[in-house]
Amino acid sequence: MIDNHRYQFDVDLKKQHQIEYISGSDEVGRGAMAGPIVVASVILKSDYFNPLIKDSKKLTQKQREGLYQEIIDNCIAYSIKEYSAQIVDQLNPKATSVLGMKESIKDLQIKPQLCLIDGENVMLEDYQTLKIIKGDNISQSIAAASIIAKVFRDNIMKKYDITYQGYNFKKHKGYCTREHIEQVIKLGVLEIHRKSYKPIAQIEEN
Repeated sequence: MIDNHRYQFDVDLKKQHQIEYISGSDEVGRGAMAGPIVVASVILKSDYFNPLIKDSKKLTQKQREGLYQEIIDNCIAYSIKEYSAQIVDQLNPKATSVLGMKESIKDLQIKPQLCLIDGENVMLEDYQTLKIIKGDNISQSIAAASIIAKVFRDNIMKKYDITYQGYNFKKHKGYCTREHIEQVIKLGVLEIHRKSYKPIAQIEEN
């Protein structure tokens, strides 16, 4: 049986609000101690449906990478925003994510009539927004945004893996794994590390 509940959720919202354009927004990298937070917003074509589009964390890397270009090819607008470790340290992860939601929505080439936001209350003047808890498993639009953001960020971390030898960024993608912490202790804190995060702050103190 084909799982179309995420697609149907978006369709039902359009009917309920009598609108044509809804956007989905999601972020990735909030819990990482290195690299950027990336936020994506997307407006999918109204007739586009793929049951594989779901929470990016529930997909393999190969599945996400295959869906990335397909989603871009089947949307009428998308926007990706990247925020460095320095910005995350300055604003905090939550505020950075909210900023990214706002800026990516405003940057869409077509103005959405309803903006679906994964897990955050985002107040945006002249836009109607709707917070959806665990939205990447409920809305196809949010799930598509989560995949776009995840693949975009993973590609950044793969480049960092080449630039900063020995940290193995291509594997842990900057998250707080034991291996990552051990490599930072051994090789040092980088400019892409978030100094406000406890593991990095503790290493810098020693």
